[in-house]
Amino acid sequence: MSPPPPEPGFSTASDRAACREAIRSGSRTFHAASLILPAAVRDPALSLYAFCRLADDAIDESGEPETALVALRQRLGLAYAGRPIDVAADRALADVVARFSIPRAIPEALLEGFGWDAGCRRYEDLPELLAYATRVAGTVGVMMALLMGARSAPALARAADLGAAMQLSNIARDVGEDARAGRLYLPLAWLRAAGVDPEGFLANPVFGPGVAAVVESLLQSAALLYQRAAAGVAALPPRCRPAIHAARLMYAEIGHEVARAGCDSVTRRAVVPASRKAALLARALAAAARRGDSVSAPAIPEAQFLLDAVADFDAQHEVRERASTVHGMTAKRQLVWTLELFERLERLERLERGPRASQPG
Repeated sequence: MSPPPPEPGFSTASDRAACREAIRSGSRTFHAASLILPAAVRDPALSLYAFCRLADDAIDESGEPETALVALRQRLGLAYAGRPIDVAADRALADVVARFSIPRAIPEALLEGFGWDAGCRRYEDLPELLAYATRVAGTVGVMMALLMGARSAPALARAADLGAAMQLSNIARDVGEDARAGRLYLPLAWLRAAGVDPEGFLANPVFGPGVAAVVESLLQSAALLYQRAAAGVAALPPRCRPAIHAARLMYAEIGHEVARAGCDSVTRRAVVPASRKAALLARALAAAARRGDSVSAPAIPEAQFLLDAVADFDAQHEVRERASTVHGMTAKRQLVWTLELFERLERLERLERGPRASQPG
């Protein structure tokens, strides 16, 4: 495999270090998980995520989210024009999107999803919810695939599947937490069919059989997407596969944990124990070593526009598929290091939660 092209030169080493530090201090779990990735993918991923976090925070913390969204779209346009504003994350983003040929429509869709969040948008049915999940998480899956050199439609479709599935897992886990914050992501039609009044639930988030049935249906939808996504990992460079399989299994396990609690994510918050994480990491390593068959099924309709954006971009710019040369630890060292990593994260989470760590919720 040929090495990736050099950085276009908008950012400096200190800019990329600033992005790493921003994620290390502001998103410890993502930063730690990124260390499982090969070095050739890790820094671009952190730079990309630094801008995503900056954008999400700017919208959430703004008293006028629509104004903040307009400003962010302008910043994105400047980065794509090669004239990023004088901020480390913007300069690093300009390098990443140029180096890895990321169509502008993809991060624009992510910003759109952030806007939907800021407006507390609700979703009538599963297709509407998948449109949201595709924007806030499927876009990230597709961009990560592009960072790894995967540009074929089947590979990108599976990356979008994985991102959307992970978002559905998050939604299933956070039903009570979201409701208490005034947000409702469960499909409204599903709630009404289960005898749950959406407005009543928001006013008084109480767990019951109707909510359990809706959460169970959401987990089943996520499981189908996880199943489709699994085969797509084979399209990625070998050194990237353990990390992506691990992400797939870890997030799916969140749903399994919710199911074990009777689908009650209103009075408790599902946590995957460290011992189970270790077993899942071993499974991820084994899965990465197997040669899988790719799934040629088309993308879900809600994500097709992401694939179209890449295909149109590649047709216009004659981008060739390439797999980044990835360097990193041996498989055995990756597994040992990762087990230690998740043990440290588990201890950190317990310390942060304090005396409430052993209590549900």
